[in-house]
Amino acid sequence: MEVLRLPLSASQKGRLISAGYTSIASLSSISPSQLALELKISETEVLEILKIVSDGSRLESPGSSCTIVHGSQNAWDMLQEEKTLVRITTSCADLDDILGGGISCKEVTEIGGVPGIGKTQLGIQLAVNVQIPSDYGGLGGKAIYIDTEGSFMVERALQIAEACSADMVEYSCLYRKGSQACEVKRQPKDFLENIFYFRVCSYTEQIALVNYLEKFITEHKDVKVVIVDSVTFHFRQDFDDMALRTRLLSGMALKLMKLARKFSVAVVLLNQVTTKYSDGSFHLALALGDSWSHASTNRIILHWNGNERYAYIDKSPSLKSASAPYSVTAKGIRNSASNNKRIKHT
Repeated sequence: MEVLRLPLSASQKGRLISAGYTSIASLSSISPSQLALELKISETEVLEILKIVSDGSRLESPGSSCTIVHGSQNAWDMLQEEKTLVRITTSCADLDDILGGGISCKEVTEIGGVPGIGKTQLGIQLAVNVQIPSDYGGLGGKAIYIDTEGSFMVERALQIAEACSADMVEYSCLYRKGSQACEVKRQPKDFLENIFYFRVCSYTEQIALVNYLEKFITEHKDVKVVIVDSVTFHFRQDFDDMALRTRLLSGMALKLMKLARKFSVAVVLLNQVTTKYSDGSFHLALALGDSWSHASTNRIILHWNGNERYAYIDKSPSLKSASAPYSVTAKGIRNSASNNKRIKHT
């Protein structure tokens, strides 16, 4: 059970979440004195909080662990399930090719790179493309866009939506006949109306929103992608307690993985880069450290190769390591203009 659901005051919930305690399980082994120190409240108040937590724990699992342990799944069923996973096109055929068709639902995909490489552009593209109707090869879903940096540009989203609508008209004219030819009901305005935008300005807001997503998606079952741009921003500053940061990030990662599986949505985490020292020199690496690399199913690194943008699959349990060029154009993400099928598998 989540801390947000407990009958605590707003102040108490805020203190717990800020300290990284987002669920009953996270409070199971903490001592009252240690919790009082971390929350900066009296031990008397802490004891009251822990009593409410204990009552909530008994309600969650009355008498046995059967309520939290679910049935197993055999490996054959898992393989068949993977084969039927739906994917969201990136609008770049070469990038889709190395991704097995696009960004996979039911998985967490981390996309990182230097400033200006096109991370936000790709995020907006996915928020639009997830809405492509099923009869055009899409999912016909909606998007959640969580903006931590203020980098989401609604004018750019409109440009990409207009290009997507135009592509659908072109497809309809080429492949359909009769009265349906060249008729597309979905307009650019419709794409924008189906992007649920959240602006968060602190790490506590970010954690609270991630905890709220399960309820929101339950009420909006047609959501098929959650984009966090960027997952890093509020965790790279004002953190003297690195253990606290690790605990907060781990809890958030587990919550996002659970959302992806439970609701069959694609979770896309955009990440920044930092410098890392190894083997006697500095080089660029994705932010939040090595432990964070386990928070995603797939990891894609965007980088420059000369004057061209490339996407490289750095980690995936089901995809080969490979790279492909892409371009950021007025229409959005597209194939590299000078590409001659230079997809590299390693």
